[in-house]
Amino acid sequence: MAVMQNVKIVQAKDNVEEKVMMRDVYCQTLLELAAKDERITVLDADLMNSMGMIPFQKAFPHRTFNCGVQEANMIGIASGLSAVGKVPFAHSFGPFATRRCFDQVFLSAAYAKLNIRIIGSDPGITAAYNGGTHMPFEDMGIMRNIPTMTVIEPVDTSMLRDIITQLSDLYGVYYIRLLRKNPIKIFESGSNFELGKAITLNQGKDVTVIATGIMVAEAMQAAKKLALEGISTRVINMFTLKPIDKEAIIQCAQETKAIVTAENHNIINGLGSAVAEVLAENCPVPMERIGCQDLFGEVGPEDYLKTRFSMTSDDICNKVFRVLDRKT
Repeated sequence: MAVMQNVKIVQAKDNVEEKVMMRDVYCQTLLELAAKDERITVLDADLMNSMGMIPFQKAFPHRTFNCGVQEANMIGIASGLSAVGKVPFAHSFGPFATRRCFDQVFLSAAYAKLNIRIIGSDPGITAAYNGGTHMPFEDMGIMRNIPTMTVIEPVDTSMLRDIITQLSDLYGVYYIRLLRKNPIKIFESGSNFELGKAITLNQGKDVTVIATGIMVAEAMQAAKKLALEGISTRVINMFTLKPIDKEAIIQCAQETKAIVTAENHNIINGLGSAVAEVLAENCPVPMERIGCQDLFGEVGPEDYLKTRFSMTSDDICNKVFRVLDRKT
């Protein structure tokens, strides 16, 4: 099912947090889809309440499977369900949905050319008080390494609803990096998104900031601050890490001649690495990266962690100043 971009961007003076949680929209969207499509099933690793999936379990008890704290087994079951024609959505916290069951995702799902969706929640610093063991800074990199895998990070509820709806009709193995809680509103309801195609949120000619996930809102705030300094900043939402939009990256490099990436993820094998690969092979320009600098996670409130790992709008501004100094 090909979907062309039909995107409406919220024009807000400041970051406005949505009143509804991402997990609730995930559940509601699956409820609506499952009512029309009996192939849709849900698999859980003992996080039914945390993921807000109790309503789905009550509505479709025979299509809901709580596999317990056995994520690798959950992926095996999801693959088996796919093999008999079902469309499984399997969810857990990000580190457990990726690094704990990598081999099963690689072999049982992708290598076998089956059809499953893996949802990893609480990405990066949004794991907050869950702590360092539950703070995935490597999940997109892990999944990016798997052939044929599509890796997606929806930025708000409008994008999440549209992407989950699309995935109900597509075939393949997909990883959806899901913020469980309340996102910053970026897109108007009813927007449509094309997987693999970046979205320009702010036009600019001096520098491009390419961001994903919670860093999109930080990038937009940075652009406003930089405008006060006379710096015109283009902001791109690269919500699909793989396949990445090479054409958009090359165009930004050619037109602004300076790139900053911003991600709530390790800069190694994440968005920064993916963008750097495209630039090195096609249009080398000065580049800087915002993200976890090859560190483990830790316990703390999200605002503290955002500062601790240098993921604030001010950090983005500082990287922009640095990359502009390197620009020829």
